[in-house]
Amino acid sequence: MTTHEDPVATFEDRAATAATRLRVLAGRCGAGSCPTVYGTDRETVVVQGYVVDGNSAGVEVPDGEHLVEIPTEILLAAADRIREQA
Repeated sequence: MTTHEDPVATFEDRAATAATRLRVLAGRCGAGSCPTVYGTDRETVVVQGYVVDGNSAGVEVPDGEHLVEIPTEILLAAADRIREQA
């Protein structure tokens, strides 16, 4: 079982704060309708991809979380962009 607990703030706490600004770090298209990695104004990333069913993957996914699959090349390209900005 894989779980993640953020000791600083819960998802609900973060969602209750000001709207998050997203900027494209890497993706396969410019329209936002395909796998994409976004950077936020809170030094986090948001991933858009294909939903993976936790049961069929053998992973317990807590409420409020989802497994998302994206191509490796997009994740690597996003990592490069994050390094450039640091």
